[in-house]
Amino acid sequence: MKISRHWKPFVAAVFAAAALSGTTGAPAQAAPDLDALYNSAQRAFTDGDDIAGRAQLRAVIDANPGDAEALALHAIWSHYANDLLAVHDSLARLNGIDPAMAGGTQNVIHAVSAAAGTLPNPIPALVGPNTGIVVLGYGLLPDGGLRPELVNRLTAAWVQSLAAPFSPIVVTGGAPQNGITEAEAMRNWLLGRAVPADRIHIETRAGSTVQNALFSTRLLRDLGADSAVVVTSPNHIRRAVADFIVAGTRVVGATTSMEQLVSQLPPPARHAQRGIYLDATRTFQLATAR
Repeated sequence: MKISRHWKPFVAAVFAAAALSGTTGAPAQAAPDLDALYNSAQRAFTDGDDIAGRAQLRAVIDANPGDAEALALHAIWSHYANDLLAVHDSLARLNGIDPAMAGGTQNVIHAVSAAAGTLPNPIPALVGPNTGIVVLGYGLLPDGGLRPELVNRLTAAWVQSLAAPFSPIVVTGGAPQNGITEAEAMRNWLLGRAVPADRIHIETRAGSTVQNALFSTRLLRDLGADSAVVVTSPNHIRRAVADFIVAGTRVVGATTSMEQLVSQLPPPARHAQRGIYLDATRTFQLATAR
């Protein structure tokens, strides 16, 4: 049957609508599950497969160019892969969508770079009252006692407290054993070394380095401190420094215990920085799953 030229636009529109709804008999192509792709990318990064993770994020971004979290993650993990063109491209796109997140993403990249260049250092920093001393917890014994490495951290913090007698001290760590948290056990140790009680401030909720950084940063701000000397173990200091910078604390000192000091002096190889990147994205509070 011949169709009048006056009806051709109408018929074309009907067939177009039918094609979109899948009623013409051709199977409709299912849209990709972008959340599933994003979650798979995050699992890949955790498992050490950044190539797969970046490919999945690119698929998310291709399908939804306005996905700010995917762009931020892609920029960060492209930096890990030393793909500077991809870093620049993702940041440029992100800046056009969410300038604040783009700035935060750049801060994550800066924090990781600064942390990788941090050297374990048992020598205390000379700082004033606007700089806090933050001591990171370590798992307690079942009876609530201190493990040797936590004593090492506290000893370094005590020396730092003598070098900076007007700085507030934050002890951070939850994970209670026998009714006492890491922070409470650390406070008691410092009190036993004649550190004044009014200098010691406890943060008892943190169960990870990410939470140490986030919760301690809030406490430092409440205390009027705008920077911190972070005190932990040599094999932990770089991850801690990155997390505190991302959380918004200006780190002016990184003091460590003596344990394994020499072995931790060389800068970590790129593959050894994976944990720093993972922690930094979580401190930035990008969704691990959605």
